[in-house]
Amino acid sequence: MDPMTTPLDMGEPLQQQIQARIVDAILSGAIAPHEPLPATRVLAQQLKVSRNTVTLVYERMAEDGYLTAVGRRGFFVDERFLRNQAGAMAHPAVPDHDAKDKAPDVLARMRIRPSLQTNIRKPTDWKPYPYPFVYGQVAADPTSLSRWRDCVRQVSRTEHVRHWMTDRVDADDPALVEQIIRRMLPRRGFSAAPDEILVTIGAQNALSLLARLMCGPDVKVGMENPGYADARNIFELEGAEIVDLPVDASGVRVDDRLSDCDLVYVTPSHQAPTNVTMTMPRRLALLEAARRHDCLVIEDDYEHELNYVGPRQHALRALDRTGRILHVGSLSKPLFPGLRLGFVVAPAPVIVELRALRRLNYRHPSTLDQRAMALFLSEGHYDAHIRRQQEVLARRWTTMLTEIERQLPNCAATITTGGSAVWLRLPDGISAGRVQEEAAARGVYVEAGDVHFRERAAHENYLRLGFAAIETAMIGPGIERLKEALAVAR
Repeated sequence: MDPMTTPLDMGEPLQQQIQARIVDAILSGAIAPHEPLPATRVLAQQLKVSRNTVTLVYERMAEDGYLTAVGRRGFFVDERFLRNQAGAMAHPAVPDHDAKDKAPDVLARMRIRPSLQTNIRKPTDWKPYPYPFVYGQVAADPTSLSRWRDCVRQVSRTEHVRHWMTDRVDADDPALVEQIIRRMLPRRGFSAAPDEILVTIGAQNALSLLARLMCGPDVKVGMENPGYADARNIFELEGAEIVDLPVDASGVRVDDRLSDCDLVYVTPSHQAPTNVTMTMPRRLALLEAARRHDCLVIEDDYEHELNYVGPRQHALRALDRTGRILHVGSLSKPLFPGLRLGFVVAPAPVIVELRALRRLNYRHPSTLDQRAMALFLSEGHYDAHIRRQQEVLARRWTTMLTEIERQLPNCAATITTGGSAVWLRLPDGISAGRVQEEAAARGVYVEAGDVHFRERAAHENYLRLGFAAIETAMIGPGIERLKEALAVAR
């Protein structure tokens, strides 16, 4: 019974903690079947909580079949629960094997080994770093968190439950599709019909579905170099051949290399990883080249909302008149990256096949999350969040460039129209990997940029510094410690 009486964590819901401890004690045999659980008054005194809290836990566990109440004697472990547990123990799930049996070589039977690819590596927990220049994460917005909780609570009401509690097979929540059409697409400069939209588990899932549908050993995919490493890995897993497309201050270069491509993948709003925005002349040139060479274009339009320097460009899809643009967007990246909701806008026949493929993979994203996001959008919370985020990121963007110019004069920062990261070129001969190690020792997290190049060894002096997760006041001191790491690495 000791685990039940150790001090509780006052930062966590007390009833959940008490129930979890009682369940653990039952499963471990620490509670004898023939003896009652401690009286509510006794356990409440031991845990330093109210007696009512313990009583509610006991009553709820009786409803769930863990306990049974015996008049004048208290609560006991339910006999049916014990019999079920005994039956499970009597029939172990793993059969005994002859010791001479040889285990199969499961790795040899795998057609692909994704873990062997060169992947983007990030710490599982970046929060302990005092200076987290981590890309793809955001600082908590208390207002948006509160509004999201409100939307989740609303979803639990009867009028919404019927929309998300059942398996929709391959359909999306029509309320979310409507909000994408009304709220998300107009800011990108185009419209779409409901049958031209598919909801996905984040933008990366959308890329994976498109690659599965479009790629194979006989397909050539044009990709920005440097470019989004995960997208490159996705296409290569499907057997596609990658055609490198250089990037400059105007975005991807449009030249004769496109004539060999069946598919082109671009990140026009904020190029991954340099963060530059594709100019209008370059966008028009790309569309004309796609028409001339008869290729399709996947437009990964992440961080479209985060252009806060100068006028915002419309998406490539808004300029497309031939139906060649397959538009991918994220609903959660600027809001809560862990939520994982995105969408694809494409011609209706493409959506039909993507929907069928998605059904074979996971049917559909969580309908509860979809309905909550629909409410979040419809009540204007998403737009308000983006406005607050733009103001915060604009200040941090200015601070980042100012501190880099002041403290790292020998490094070159790529000038952008916003976004949430700075692409930094270090002096020649300095290894970004070594700088990353030295910076981490000083509490600074930065990302080496070589993983985004096809020729990693020739581009070891690039860093990507995200600034959406670091407080503005910490940027200057963080750059100062990065300067120290550079001095050691030099």
